[in-house]
Amino acid sequence: MKTRRLIWMVWLGTSIVWSGFASAETLAGRTQPGDLHQTATGAASETVALEQLVREAEANNPAIAASNYNVEAKRSLVKPARTLPDPTIGFQHMGDIFPFGLQEGDPSSARTYSIQQEVPFPGKLGLKGKMAETEAAAEVSNREKTRRDVIADLKVTYFDYYLICQSIETVERDKQLLQNFSDIAQEKYRVGQGIQQDVFKAQVEISKLIEKRTVLEQKRSAAVSQINNLTYRTPGTPMGQPVRLQVPNLGYSLEQLNDLAQGAFPELQLKEREIERNRYAVDLARRNYFPDFMLGFTYYDRTVPEMYGLMLNAKVPLYFWRRQDHELAAARSTLNSSRSMRDNTAAAVYAKLQENYSLARSAEKLVQLYDHDLIPQSRLALQSAMASYQVGRVDFLTVINGLLTLLENELKYHEVLSEFHKALARLEPYAGIHLTP
Repeated sequence: MKTRRLIWMVWLGTSIVWSGFASAETLAGRTQPGDLHQTATGAASETVALEQLVREAEANNPAIAASNYNVEAKRSLVKPARTLPDPTIGFQHMGDIFPFGLQEGDPSSARTYSIQQEVPFPGKLGLKGKMAETEAAAEVSNREKTRRDVIADLKVTYFDYYLICQSIETVERDKQLLQNFSDIAQEKYRVGQGIQQDVFKAQVEISKLIEKRTVLEQKRSAAVSQINNLTYRTPGTPMGQPVRLQVPNLGYSLEQLNDLAQGAFPELQLKEREIERNRYAVDLARRNYFPDFMLGFTYYDRTVPEMYGLMLNAKVPLYFWRRQDHELAAARSTLNSSRSMRDNTAAAVYAKLQENYSLARSAEKLVQLYDHDLIPQSRLALQSAMASYQVGRVDFLTVINGLLTLLENELKYHEVLSEFHKALARLEPYAGIHLTP
């Protein structure tokens, strides 16, 4: 009777393993490690798509909202930069205080009303306006950079979240299988066909998976918190299951991505606007060698015939070798500095592209390796170990090791798949195109 029960449990454990494999392939229509977990945990009641989160971040993220206000602020400064300085109006009384009035017959006694207007040398206001315009354009590029950075951070966090959720499902599924194996080992020990060490080994591995599950749950909470932060959701808002990732085709070479980045990367555009702004600053520094003017009009209200006065003053750059020469030199140095910073940014862009492109290509190859070779081989090895265990050809440790190897390969599959998508997400801000699904 005990032998029958033992045979039945061994058969049941083997059936569970094989049915898990078969159901996974049926769910996906192709071999995908993550699909195995649906048999153990069930499909998520709700999923959250990356596109939905991106729309929320673009609409609600405070950093993006702040960058919009910065653009409005810079644009509002263009007209003031082109506008003349505020005029100065004046009133002066020359006469008696008590009683307050003019002195009869004294031509110097008068009430004087005046207005003065500072007029910069022609061209200076236009250059200041162009500088303000380029600063506003630079802020537009900075806004786009902020938007892309936020979206890239969101995508990277989402792909981390995907990895964590898939890892939890994998661990939970394999924990259930280990529990079944533990029951088999316990029954074999009970009928005298096994050893107690097998039972202890299974329980130890189950405890390790429980520990791993606990750590993953903590990481999941942190990832959800980060996603809520980037989308500006209420803290503690629950998150659905991520959509299962596919393997997109990276149809661009490194050179093509670099060409796109050189023309579309917002930080490079920002550096170009800074160069343009500093070029106008050099032109303005040259015009500072020319005088600014002060125009004035005065009306004299007197007891004798009234008078009018006109005024024209010029601010002469008399000490140009101490002021204007150095201001021009500083402007030129700033221009040269901005050009060097642009070149440095361009080189850094290529380096970042190369780094993430290499990561993407490596991860892409590893995804194929795990999906088509390592995981199918691990499954076959586990199935073979289970079949051999039934007839006593291998020990229980071989079965456990086979299951742990499959678990490790499944976890690595989701890890490299996540890394592949994260590398694509980091490439997107530079190239300005969508590479992730």
